[in-house]
Formats: sequence, C-alpha cells, structure tokens
Amino acid sequence: MSDAPLLEVRDLSKSFVVERGFLGAPRKELHALNSVSFTMAEGETLGIVGESGCGKTTLGRMILRLLEPSGGRILFQGKDITGLSQRELRPYRRAIQAVFQDPFSSLNPRMNVRAIIGEPLENFGASRADIRRRVGELMEVVGLRPDMMDRLPHAFSGGQRQRIGIARALALNPKLIVCDEAVSALDVSIQAQILNLLADIQKEFGLSLLFISHNLGVIRHVSHRIGVMYLGQMVELASERELFEAPQHPYSRALIASVPEPDQRGNRRERPLQGELPSPMNPPPGCTFHTRCPLAVARCRTEVPEPLEIKGGGMARCHFPGLLNHSQLESA
Repeated sequence: MSDAPLLEVRDLSKSFVVERGFLGAPRKELHALNSVSFTMAEGETLGIVGESGCGKTTLGRMILRLLEPSGGRILFQGKDITGLSQRELRPYRRAIQAVFQDPFSSLNPRMNVRAIIGEPLENFGASRADIRRRVGELMEVVGLRPDMMDRLPHAFSGGQRQRIGIARALALNPKLIVCDEAVSALDVSIQAQILNLLADIQKEFGLSLLFISHNLGVIRHVSHRIGVMYLGQMVELASERELFEAPQHPYSRALIASVPEPDQRGNRRERPLQGELPSPMNPPPGCTFHTRCPLAVARCRTEVPEPLEIKGGGMARCHFPGLLNHSQLESA
C-alpha cells in the first residue's frame, strides 16, 4: 500500500434545498455534509461508518461526481476534479467505479450478464470480441462461470448478482471503487463471501476501496482506517486498531458499545445510543453530538470543536478527545 494520496477530500460540504420561498429563494436547507476532509492512499480501504442520515451516501456520490458539492474540493491523483464538466470527467469515469447496495435493483433486468459487465467497455470503444473475452475473465475473477454470461439477472441469487456488479466495476481497471452498503442487502453468510472476495480483488489488482456501511462489524473486517460520521461531519478518523482499542470521540465509543456482544451467560446484549438523532435541517449549535453526549458541558453547546490530531496520525472533532468520564473532564 503506497502512502501517496490517491484521493484527497478538502472541506467537502453539501446542502439540499427542501423548501423555497418568494421568487425561489431557499427557506429550508438540509445540511447533508459539512466540511469533511480526508485522504486515501493507493491500495487502502477506508471505511466510512455512522447512523442512517449521517451523510455517508452523499459523500460517496460526490466522490463519484453523481452529486455536485456545495463547497470544498475533490482531488484525484493530485488533480482537482471538483468543477470538471461531464466531458472532462470521462477519463476519471474509468478510474473511479462503484458497487451499490441493492443487487436486485442495480442491474438492468432486460440485459444479460455479458451486456451488463461489458457496457462500460462498449462505452469506451472496445470491440465485441474484446468485450466477450474480458467479460469471461471478469466472471472468473468474481467466482462465476463464463458460460453464464448469456443469462438474465433474475437467474442469479443475490450474492451472485453482487458479484456481477463487482465484475462490472472492475471492467475498466479502476484505481478506486466506492462500495456503498455493498453487502447490507445480503444474508450474513453471503456477506462474508463478498467481503472476502473484495479483499482478494484488492490484493490482486492493488485497488483502493471506499467502503460505506452502517455496520461497524463489517467496516472493521475490511478497513485499514475508519472515518466515523455524525450529522454530516467526520468526527473521528483513525486506524482500525486505534479506533477499537482507544476511541477518542464519545460518538465512536457509543457506536462500538452498541455492537451486540455476549454477556457472561452467552446471551447477546446490546447497549444502544441514547437520545434521538437531531434533524440535519436544524442541527444543534456547537458540537452537534452534545444533545446525546454523556460528557457534554456548556462549551460543547456553544462552541464548534475543531479537528484535533490524535495518536497515530488520526483526527477527532471533540473538545475533550479521549476522556471517558466526568472525573477526567474535571481534571482536564
């Protein structure tokens, strides 16, 4: 894995107008993303985790340039691709691909597998012979028989359909694949197979993966580093080991504590987050997590925390990173 940045995101923001007033002026806005920054190296898997509505999918779609940012910059291999037109983006469409959540709706039911996997190749001028050969190779890479390429998607299981989606994403030899909840619609046993397949493909082709999921267990299994998102902000970024051994942000600790784990009698127990997720149309002032944080003090309710560097080169957006209880807070 190279340390040179393949992808760099700087202060990325996105707002959606949900209500307009007189003469079309915005009256209400949904703040989906707020000043998100990070880098990714070649060959790295960066996991993005958080509750529904935290901005994970919006982030992925902006990196894919399916959504236009409201602010900030996206640099790929050192070049700013934020303001490029669709025509100027064409070379980057080869380099940045996606695997989406639902294998049942992400594939065209009227196209056979050869056409589905081969469509990106056709769009970039490959011949029919080359497409057929390449589709056969890709099907073998993802664990499907090439003699299945003339079948329609309904002939395949959910796991097989996701393998088809992965083969399509690999067709143009990308550098980065954005996996948006790529296993959440699958049974647990099939999830493990797909995750192992992605890990094998990453090693074989040297890919970088941006892996988006609400499932912290899945994120831990696949990621080198993990970005924790809350209400449109990245509140912590750390290596997988550092995040689970010494989480610095109270939200990260709450997410980890919410993962079901066995009690002493072997039963499963779960400690969910407390409180309701605030509306992104009306986020709390100060630290947006203060309404659910057990350590919140007056400063947290009024002052926006700046991102602070933490052990191992990570980041935490918290006034008191690493504190576990109020006794530590009083002595800080």
